[in-house]
Amino acid sequence: MDNHQRKIIHIDCDCFYAAVEMRDNPSLRGRPIAVGGDAGKRGVVATCNYESRAYGIHSAMPSAQAKKLCPQLLIVPPRMAVYREVSAAIQAIFADYTPLIQPLSLDEAYLDVSDSPACKGSATLIAQDIRRRVHQSQGITVSAGVAPNKFLAKIASDWNKPDGLKVILPHEVDAFVAALPVKILHGVGRVTAQRLNNLGIETCADLKTWGKADLVREMGIFGERLWALARGVDDRPVEVERKRQSVSVENTYDHDLPNLDACIEALPALLDELDGRIIRLKGEYHASKPFIKLKFHDFTQTTLEQAGAPMTLEGYRELCIQAFARGGKPVRLIGVGVRLDDAKTKQGEQLSLFSQLG
Repeated sequence: MDNHQRKIIHIDCDCFYAAVEMRDNPSLRGRPIAVGGDAGKRGVVATCNYESRAYGIHSAMPSAQAKKLCPQLLIVPPRMAVYREVSAAIQAIFADYTPLIQPLSLDEAYLDVSDSPACKGSATLIAQDIRRRVHQSQGITVSAGVAPNKFLAKIASDWNKPDGLKVILPHEVDAFVAALPVKILHGVGRVTAQRLNNLGIETCADLKTWGKADLVREMGIFGERLWALARGVDDRPVEVERKRQSVSVENTYDHDLPNLDACIEALPALLDELDGRIIRLKGEYHASKPFIKLKFHDFTQTTLEQAGAPMTLEGYRELCIQAFARGGKPVRLIGVGVRLDDAKTKQGEQLSLFSQLG
């Protein structure tokens, strides 16, 4: 289907975990709350309500830092089973409108309603109806973006949050995209945004004046993606079957691991837990390469992966040595994992990781 004929909806629940907690405990409404780990045990904020965000609190922030910003902040422990139940109910609502659903997480998804007969084929009316039904049945709000492609639909869903709806019609795309700051484009982080700003590129209108070859010269292969986004072009389909890319385990320690030896001593317990998660994949995937992630005491972090490295305790030990050398500082978090391929593409190979461990 041509890109401009698509009707894509991006649905994003508003402060999902916190919204469920406020729904189930109305006394939490109107006060700053976050869902996450204990500030005294190096927990982090998973999500927070809008009252908390007014203090500068955001997801992935250390809980201790969040408490400093807002001493009256109440941090609620997560109830993942409840969140999964609510997410499943919302996904069931989506399925009434289209089978083309791509969940991105428990609280957001893309829907392709291009050929849906629901609501007289109107993507806008479908989005409105979904929002109404979610609020009525689940007691929380969702925001929605409607656009000709995934890139624009995702930006639109964030446009009028919370409890908002933004529609970008095909004839509005050029003007809408031109005004966008490049820093909000998918894949543009702080460093890339600064590089673009140094080139005099602050908006998509600025970006559009550059030729594709020039952008590739300056930004590498990502320059091609930037060239397309500046024109509102995104041909990615809604992918119904999401392939798992990796499986991992990580742990934040109550006290910094002071040196490399302490990090290596922590590996067996992490690998045992990783092995359990891999077993539950039931041979659907093939392990392609191991990786390790270290977050140092100053919150800098590094991830190291190596194709062909042995997926054994010794293999992860070598990765840990190399990763630790990049920082050489006490470590607050270690993560271990493997990248995955579909086992069907590997001539029936099964995932049999860590058979050598013991």
